[in-house]
Amino acid sequence: MRTNEEVLRSLMIDGLDGDAAAHTALLRLLVPLLRGFYRRRVRGADDDVEDLVQETLIAVHTRRASYDRDRAFTAWMFAVARYKMVDHFRRAGRLRPIDGLEGDLVAEDFEAGAIAKLDVAELLAGLPPKQARMIRATRIDGLSVAEAAIADGIGESDVKVSVHRGLKALMARVQGTTR
Repeated sequence: MRTNEEVLRSLMIDGLDGDAAAHTALLRLLVPLLRGFYRRRVRGADDDVEDLVQETLIAVHTRRASYDRDRAFTAWMFAVARYKMVDHFRRAGRLRPIDGLEGDLVAEDFEAGAIAKLDVAELLAGLPPKQARMIRATRIDGLSVAEAAIADGIGESDVKVSVHRGLKALMARVQGTTR
């Protein structure tokens, strides 16, 4: 069975509505997605990957009330997974904060970052919806092509073509040529 955003979102909503079987099915379907997600990003023992999968499943279960039913489930789930991965890197000593840097970044770049987000949103709004979704998923949210394809229920080649065409259109717009 091919797992896609529609199936996962439906199971999540059914689980939130009290269907324990749907919630169990959702968690089972997430295991291979999370394994793939972590294997591509965590260089280490398979035990680390399995620990992260289990921690993420627990987080999805315990934080399910924070899921917004009107938004994509996979984006929410992969955000939870990224937080778990960052926590793992911190515990392993592979990710250390730089003293004072966070305060400097917030103070100096907060307004610039907010403006940049608005600029990106405005640029993406000028694209066909699928192209904008795929650029956001792969280039901004950090999903792989396979993860974006699953999240949107389309093929990987469709994701690649959408990103390519969207970026080409954005480049033409930014360079001042119309498309």
